[in-house]
Amino acid sequence: MASNYSLKTLAVLVIALFAFWLQAALGEITCEHLDQDTCAYAVSSTGKRCVLEKHVKRSGEEEYTCRTSEIEADKIKNWIETDQCVKACGLDRKSFGISSDSLLESRFTEMLCSPQCYNSCPNVIDLYFNLAAGEGVFLPKLCEAQGANARRGMAEIKSSGLVAPGPASGVKFWGVAPAMAPF
Repeated sequence: MASNYSLKTLAVLVIALFAFWLQAALGEITCEHLDQDTCAYAVSSTGKRCVLEKHVKRSGEEEYTCRTSEIEADKIKNWIETDQCVKACGLDRKSFGISSDSLLESRFTEMLCSPQCYNSCPNVIDLYFNLAAGEGVFLPKLCEAQGANARRGMAEIKSSGLVAPGPASGVKFWGVAPAMAPF
């Protein structure tokens, strides 16, 4: 059993190293040049996360584009997430945008907190750690509480005071407020 676990760990490490080598060999990653099968969970060479968007043309045809978001990854650049991590963490390559809503789904949280994901997929964990923190939740505590019920665990963490601190300077909004709708 122990050797089987070691072989799996070694295989994940080799795959991750191969993916890193491949990305380095291919050069810098620009989100706008990625297709819909590699966009989600990728990080550009500037450290910004890529986001998949769906646009529906007037004809009803769906068109997918990848763009650079304003969300920065922590110490990760030039990264296309591996299929192994996408599967281990319960992710979907066709997911649109970046949202913390999935943290409320117990099945997703169970997979995200599994050793196969949590210990082997630093890019995914970085993303969801920051998404959880944005909701005032500390991801390691959510993973501890997820055994029974993720929704209840998230509510308990938020109400217990075990929350991540908010921004020190508060949130600043830049730009113009939207106009009111006509009557």
